[in-house]
Amino acid sequence: MYNTLQNRVKYAMKYHFDKMISAPCRLGILATLVSGDSVSFSELKSATSLSDGNLHAQTRKLDEVGYIKISKSRKGKRSVTKFCITELGRERLQLHIMKLQKILEADTGIKRPAKRSRRPDDSAVWA
Repeated sequence: MYNTLQNRVKYAMKYHFDKMISAPCRLGILATLVSGDSVSFSELKSATSLSDGNLHAQTRKLDEVGYIKISKSRKGKRSVTKFCITELGRERLQLHIMKLQKILEADTGIKRPAKRSRRPDDSAVWA
């Protein structure tokens, strides 16, 4: 049983999480791309709320390890950058989620709080 905070932390730490995915901004990028559709820079920026520079740096890191693919094309005079998750990226994201799920499902020995009884709805009084 993992009934103390220290034991719960030890249990969670036995899972070695991928540092590339653990960063919230990169996790958000992968979660946005998980559908498999190509997403433009502006769409990804809007979905993640990252600045241009941060989005550029984080997508470059994910590309370097092979978790996403970056493609650039021209649309008239403009350059269009699109991002797509790779099979490796999808597998690593699924593994990351499975580890988190195992931690949540572990027998922690912690009792859930008792449900509070609800007060009767008194909104009818005002009708």
